[in-house]
Amino acid sequence: MAQLRIAMAQVNPTVGDLDGNSRTVVDCARRAHQAGAHLAVFPELMVTGYPVEDLALRNSFVSASVKAVAALAERLAEEGLGELPVGVGYLSRRAGVGERYGQPAGTPQNAFALLYRGRVEITSAKHHLPNYGVFDEFRHFVPGETLPVVRLHGVDVAFAVCEDLWQGGGPVAAARRARAGLLVTLNASPYEREKDDVRMELCQRRARETGAAVGYVNMSGGQDELIFDGDSLIVDAEGELIARAPKFEEDLFVTDLALPAAEDAGGHPPRSEEPEDAVDGVRVVRHLHSSAPIAPYAPEPAVLTPRADPSSDVGEVYRALVVGVRDYVRKNGFGSVALALSGGIDSALATTVAVDAVGGDRVHVLLLPSEHSSEHSVSDAEDLAARQGVAARTVAIAPIVEAFEQSMPLEGVAAENLQARVRGTLLMGLSNQEGHLVLATGNKSELATGYSTLYGDSVGGFAPIKDCWKSLVWQLARWRNAEAERTGAVPPIPENSISKPPSAELRPGQVDTDSLPEYDLLDGMLDTYIGTDKGMRELTLDGYDPELVHRVIRMVDKAEYKRRQYPPGPKISSRNFGRDRRLPITNRWTPRN
Repeated sequence: MAQLRIAMAQVNPTVGDLDGNSRTVVDCARRAHQAGAHLAVFPELMVTGYPVEDLALRNSFVSASVKAVAALAERLAEEGLGELPVGVGYLSRRAGVGERYGQPAGTPQNAFALLYRGRVEITSAKHHLPNYGVFDEFRHFVPGETLPVVRLHGVDVAFAVCEDLWQGGGPVAAARRARAGLLVTLNASPYEREKDDVRMELCQRRARETGAAVGYVNMSGGQDELIFDGDSLIVDAEGELIARAPKFEEDLFVTDLALPAAEDAGGHPPRSEEPEDAVDGVRVVRHLHSSAPIAPYAPEPAVLTPRADPSSDVGEVYRALVVGVRDYVRKNGFGSVALALSGGIDSALATTVAVDAVGGDRVHVLLLPSEHSSEHSVSDAEDLAARQGVAARTVAIAPIVEAFEQSMPLEGVAAENLQARVRGTLLMGLSNQEGHLVLATGNKSELATGYSTLYGDSVGGFAPIKDCWKSLVWQLARWRNAEAERTGAVPPIPENSISKPPSAELRPGQVDTDSLPEYDLLDGMLDTYIGTDKGMRELTLDGYDPELVHRVIRMVDKAEYKRRQYPPGPKISSRNFGRDRRLPITNRWTPRN
C-alpha cells in the first residue's frame, strides 16, 4: 500500500467573482501545504462559482475563466505552493470544434484542471450533463470525452466531475478499467432534505464498482435559490467511511489514505500518455506526476464529523434557511434586511431566520396593524422584537387604507388585498429610503394555493420560507424554540405566535381555514400533487376526498401567474417553486385523472 494525504476544500465561492474565488483557492492551498498535503482539491466550477447559468454562453466570461485558471497556477507558484498539485473546477471551452446546431454557442465545458509548478498541467471536462430538477447543463455545456488518471506518488488518481459519479458507465467505468486507486469527484451538489444518505450510499456503491477509494468534495454556502451543504466525504474501496466534513460549514479537511500502489509504480512511467480506446464514450488519459511512493509516515487521525440524529431533520432545514438568507444578503451587498412583522407564525419564523443569518442589529421590522388586527397580534409582534433585539417601528395603516378607499371604494377581497398592498408599499419605501433588502414572509402552502396578495404579500427581494409548507413552518418554529431552551437562552418566538390559529386578519374574525382545509391535510395533498405530479384519480385513490382534490388542484393551477412574480427563496425540498417546477401560465389543461 502507498500513502497519500489529501486536502479537500469545502468552500463557498461566489458566481462571477473570479478574483475572490481564486484568492480562496490560494488561501486553502497554503493551509493544505502547511498540513503536509500531497494533493488539494476544490469543488466543481470553483473558479467561476456554480451555477453560472447563461454566463456560460458569453465568450468573454469563458475567456476570463480560462485566463483566471492560468493566472491562479502562476500565483500558486509565486506563493511557494507550486509543488502542491491543486485540482479545481472552472469554465473552459472545447478546442478545435466549430459551432454545431443544437449545442451551446462557444462550446463551453464544465471543466477540471490540475495546477502544478505554475501551469495548468492537466484538463478534462464533465462527461454526464444533468438536465433535470434545477440543472440545465445541456443548455450550457458540451460534454467531455476523457478521464484523466494521474500517477501521484505511486498511486493512480482519477478525477471526475459531479454527475459523472451519479451516472453509471462513462467515467465510472473508465476509472475501473484504469485500475485507479482513488477516484476524486468535484461537486456542486445542492441541499435537499435527507439527501446526505443518498450521497453516502452513492459513494459506497461507486467505490465497490470501481475498486477504488472515492473522495467526494462538495461546495458549501448559498447561491440564489440553491444551498450547498458540504458534507464532503471519503470512503475506501470497500465502501467504508474514512472521513466526513461538517454540513453547512466551510472546512478544509485533511485525510491520510492508504491506497494500493499502481501496478507499475516502481519508478516506471504509466503505460501511455496517449488516450486509450474509448468505452462508453470516455477515453482514459494517463499522466505521470510522480512514480515513487511517499516514504512511510505516521498518519493523522481522520476527521469523522458525527451525523445529526435523523429526528433533527427539521434542524437541518433550519440551518439551510439561515445559510440561504445569509449568503443572499452578503453576496448581493446588502447591509440589512426589513420585513413586516404581524405577530403570526410566518413572519415570526422569517424574522428569526433573518436574525440568525445576519444578526438582530441588521434586521428591521415594521408593525403594520390595520383596523382588523387583533390586540394579541400587535403584542406578539412587540414581544418577538424585544426577545430578538431587532429595530421595530409601528405604522398604523388604517388611515392610509381609508384614504385609498375614499378615492376608489373597494369591497370584499379587493378591500382585503388593499391592506396587503399598502403594507407592501410602505416596506418598499423603507427599503428605498434606507437600503434594506425586503424579505417576503409567505410559505409554500400559500404560494401553492394562491393564498397571497400580488404586490402585497409578494413584495420583497428574497423569501426565506418560500419552500416550506405551513405545517413545516410550525415544526421549524418549535424546533428553534426548543434549541434555545436546550442552550439556556430565551425562546425567540412567542408561544402565542405558534399556538394561535393562523389568520391574515384582513376582515373581522378571519382564519385561514375559512378558505383552506386544515394544513396537515392540505400540505400532504399539495406535496403529492406538486412533488410527484399525481393527478386527480391518483390523489383520490390515495384517500383524498374527490371534491377537495378538484378544488385544491384548481387553486394551484390558477395561481401560476402569482408564483412567477414571487421573489426567490432557499430551496430545501426535492421540488420547489422556481428552478424545479416550470409550467405555462396560459394553460387550459385541466387534469381529470
